Amino acid sequence: MRTAASSQGTRTGRRRCRRRGFSLLELLLVLGMMALLTAMVFPNLIGQIEEVRLPDSAEQMRALVTAVRSNAMFDGKRYRIRFPRDDEIDDTGDDRQPIVEREDDPISEPEEYNRVIAPWTFGEVFRTGVWCAQVRIGRPSIDDDFLSGEESEDMAEVVFEDEDPRLPPLVIGPDGSSEWATFVLTSVDREMDIEEIEERDPVIEVILDGMTGLIWLQRPFYEEELEMLRENGWPPVLRQDFVRPEPLTENDVLEIKEQLIRR
Repeated sequence: MRTAASSQGTRTGRRRCRRRGFSLLELLLVLGMMALLTAMVFPNLIGQIEEVRLPDSAEQMRALVTAVRSNAMFDGKRYRIRFPRDDEIDDTGDDRQPIVEREDDPISEPEEYNRVIAPWTFGEVFRTGVWCAQVRIGRPSIDDDFLSGEESEDMAEVVFEDEDPRLPPLVIGPDGSSEWATFVLTSVDREMDIEEIEERDPVIEVILDGMTGLIWLQRPFYEEELEMLRENGWPPVLRQDFVRPEPLTENDVLEIKEQLIRR
């Protein structure tokens, strides 16, 4: 006599036997839909990645400068940040990444810097396509304009043997202090001449106040913004991140100043 359990098992087995697999047409239909979705989403994804690579690189540069200052104070030695010279490669096998060096023996070998080999110096600071177009040493001035090739007096006075005059190294002392420095990062075609970079091309400046260690990200000012700063006698130093493309207004500047006073 068949039990209820055995009858139930028989019915379940018959149902399983009646199930069929996907047909070739159904598989092709699913693959076609997946390909269509990929074609629609992939360009947007690539665009989003390209949009964040420059600000992400600027954030990484800020983190590197902060780490170098901390290690200089911890070791009690001078460090410097520089970029590869002609025909030189960095630690990643590229020629775009910043190089960190230390003056290991300031008494016997002054001004002799050696590359720092440590976990915090490994890895890429700049994402694909991002590079440093210029390093300006000295407090930012309204007359500083890498787009026109002009240089501030402080920058012109900094001369280092075998160094690209547009990329002088930043030296950080044992107490963590240094000169002011502005690292001009961009994601335009590297083959483009600096003078060919236009006003609204993707550029972010990583600005370091060498005495306080404050670092902020700032896009280059537009001509109308520089004129506003000149008219009001305001320095081009915001001391806080400002990378949005919308033009800076007088109210924006006053609001920023009020925020700094409250701090």
